[in-house]
Amino acid sequence: MGVAKTLDCDRLEIIRDDDEGDLIGGDTRITYHVESGAEGFVNPKGPSHRAGAVVLSSIGSINDNNMVKVGINGFGRIGRIVLRNALLDKRIEVVAVNDPFITLDYMVYMFKFDTVHGRFKGTIEAKNGKLHVDGLAIAVYNEKDPADIPWGSVGADYVVESSGVFTTTEKASAHLKGGAKKVIISAPSADAPMFVCGVNLDAYDSKYTVISNASCTTNCLAPLAKVIHDKYGIVEGLMSTIHSTTATQKTVDGPSHKDWRGGRGVNGNIIPSSTGAAKAVGKVIPSLNGKLTGLSFRVPTNDVSVVDLVVRLEKPATYEDIKATMKAAAAGPYKGIVDYTDESVVSTDFVGHPASSIFDAQAGISLNDKFVKLIAWYDNEWGYSKRVCDLLVFAAEKDGRA
Repeated sequence: MGVAKTLDCDRLEIIRDDDEGDLIGGDTRITYHVESGAEGFVNPKGPSHRAGAVVLSSIGSINDNNMVKVGINGFGRIGRIVLRNALLDKRIEVVAVNDPFITLDYMVYMFKFDTVHGRFKGTIEAKNGKLHVDGLAIAVYNEKDPADIPWGSVGADYVVESSGVFTTTEKASAHLKGGAKKVIISAPSADAPMFVCGVNLDAYDSKYTVISNASCTTNCLAPLAKVIHDKYGIVEGLMSTIHSTTATQKTVDGPSHKDWRGGRGVNGNIIPSSTGAAKAVGKVIPSLNGKLTGLSFRVPTNDVSVVDLVVRLEKPATYEDIKATMKAAAAGPYKGIVDYTDESVVSTDFVGHPASSIFDAQAGISLNDKFVKLIAWYDNEWGYSKRVCDLLVFAAEKDGRA
């Protein structure tokens, strides 16, 4: 029996051998991995491939369900919630998780029970050395060095770097040595290109092997600022984020040499802290570069934060005008990224909210038609993790891998 060559990667039709021994066309999509410029062949019953397996000429991951195959490094707050979001997203298949500090049994426990987002409603168990979630078998590794994680062996082309440790291009690139093709850092990065869904995805280039999803606060602030800036122009602005507790904080007073205030116990304090979120907006919206800065107040709540943005406008606008603009954005081009509420809400009302930025129409105020305070809520865990998933799917589609 000969081999059949297939080169149409955009409309892939797998050629399989039937019971008669002939090669027939089908519409099943299966995983492939090859170097750029290679050719693709069917190997009906070769020793190195299962029947019908194809090696084609485009790096990436297309599997039976046309899903992006993903690995997660770091099974902390964001890593676990990215997995929860991914399980709800038919475009994503998480195939591996790496965390050197968490055993498989403990992974099951940590994923099953969550103080903020509640008990996982599906099934989860440790079985044959893997994490089984809703029937999906996920490989588990415990490597400290990202270069040692065998992402390629399970077909994980995209890796979510959520350990909080490998946040530069150089450090995150270690994942590529294990077979990953692209890394999405779930944190701001000093040098990796930052992308915010709904704001600057048009600047994405497939040549980037490491990208950043920026911070949760930037994901809330940037869409808000962009809507206002595009409509009225922002001359300058100051931002405060009233930010819920994160894992880096202390439950009681303890050492924090770089940030003395940050070492104070979180439960009984409001703690001022620095944040680069506002300045980062200038990186994703170049026309606002140098026009925004801000700070953070850490407060003793478990989840959900709120951005307080004060801006001076170029064009006059009443607060009613601004409300109408934000409402239209939420229902139109920013749907899913920006949401709008005019109800008497508080922070816990937004636990599990998938939007990046929820404009609070009741909470904002205007001093005059060029000086306004705007308020937007965000679930700094769930909403942000949803954007991580959206960004990696966007990248996969642009890269031709989904």
